[in-house]
Amino acid sequence: MEQTVIWITIAIYILALVIIGVVSGRKSKSIADFTVGGRNAGAWLSALSYGTAYFSAVMFVGYAGKTGLSFGLWGVLAGIGNAVFGSLLAWLVLARRTRDVSARLKLKTMPEYFEKRYNSTAMRVFAAAVIFLFLVPYSASVYSGLASVADVLLGINDTAFLIIIAVLAILLVTFGGYLVQARADFVQGIVMMVGVVLLLAFVIRCDKVGGIQGLAEYAQSEVGLPTLNASQWVSLMATVLMTSFGTWGLPQMVQKYFGIKDDKQAKRGIVISTVFAFLIAGGGYFIGSLCHKYYTVGVDMPAADYIVPNMLKDSALPTVLLGIIIVLLLSASVSTLCSITLSAGSALSMDLVSVKIKKDMPDKKKGLLTKVFCILFIIMSYVVANTKTPILDMMSYSWGIISGSFLAPYVLALYYKGLNKYGAWAGILSGFCIAIIPAGSKVLNLCGVQAPAVLKLMAQGPLYACIAMLVSIAMCLVVSALTKKKSEKEVADFFYNGVVETE
Repeated sequence: MEQTVIWITIAIYILALVIIGVVSGRKSKSIADFTVGGRNAGAWLSALSYGTAYFSAVMFVGYAGKTGLSFGLWGVLAGIGNAVFGSLLAWLVLARRTRDVSARLKLKTMPEYFEKRYNSTAMRVFAAAVIFLFLVPYSASVYSGLASVADVLLGINDTAFLIIIAVLAILLVTFGGYLVQARADFVQGIVMMVGVVLLLAFVIRCDKVGGIQGLAEYAQSEVGLPTLNASQWVSLMATVLMTSFGTWGLPQMVQKYFGIKDDKQAKRGIVISTVFAFLIAGGGYFIGSLCHKYYTVGVDMPAADYIVPNMLKDSALPTVLLGIIIVLLLSASVSTLCSITLSAGSALSMDLVSVKIKKDMPDKKKGLLTKVFCILFIIMSYVVANTKTPILDMMSYSWGIISGSFLAPYVLALYYKGLNKYGAWAGILSGFCIAIIPAGSKVLNLCGVQAPAVLKLMAQGPLYACIAMLVSIAMCLVVSALTKKKSEKEVADFFYNGVVETE
């Protein structure tokens, strides 16, 4: 009976998404509609689409469990950082200026942004290739998070479950792109907020936690609020900074700003996205931080990627709530998958094929090719997910390489007129070379290399991601100052003037 209730809940959710896809997909007529929703998204639609793209099973399952295991209640700092730096500060610094320049210059993708800003087709093509290839590990990490949910909470074969999710993501993206995705994200965002509130209430009240008194006792224990050494603080802060500032350079997040309707909606989106992040990220990491109330390390503590699903299973949640929580995880993950897939597919078709291989391609063919690449991307992600790489590692490889390469030339370009092509290339290549070290070590390990240095490096994705972002910023500024090849006049139309035009 319990499984029946859960599956009915999941079926209702899937049916709702299909209806949204069919209805909204009819309104997607142009390539601009497909990639940026015709730049007509309101504050709620934009903010919840941003938030649901940000948080998935990767956070709820992988990061929440791992940080809880390693840092206890200190892990909640990651959720706070995501809300303050990854949502509030990101929207304050980036949203209005990005929306403005993307509307004026009719930009549809992040690689196109680089071409227009730096007058470099090569940079556009390079960015497209990196985005497509290195978003795959992040997408794969989402699948891995759902695999543990299927295994522990549903008791079914994870292969079959992941195929269902892949098909659902393909349908949502190919039905109509950004518009369908954003409207589905709105519904999924509401489900996530309601689900997290209910989950927090029931988890805190369950016997394993013991209510407010149990929380107070836990906070006073060594496992609940441990004394961290310098190395642990570095690891925790690297995780906080990577998962917060890493979003600043990710195409699936940046392109959410492209679709905002106007300045007024962008300002309202700041508040909505921040509240959403505090609730979802704060709640998710808080639940993971309670893992030592449930299990004992070395005795019955599950593997990091299975901690949170087992916690939910052992919390004696009502069946209907468990169904809602599973839908919450599905909602978060499917929306993230769709955002990643759309960014990757559009980058390859619009910024590589139509620029270097098939120039002057009609919009209709671009749209069709984007859908084909989206399907290919989802299949590749599924294959990588089966390498059984820990969720945290796969996400850090992806975020580290992409944000380590592109955060600096994207963000600085919005504010600093002196940033030129040479500085941008220096930032991109230096960030890329640093961030790829842990991922390269993982590849060596998969090939059978077991050297201690390789094993250590492949587990330090968050740290190298932070180093890459900082070095990339420094290189952009230093090399631009040394070369000074581009005048302010040449990029004057790129800069924010306080008026956002409509397309």
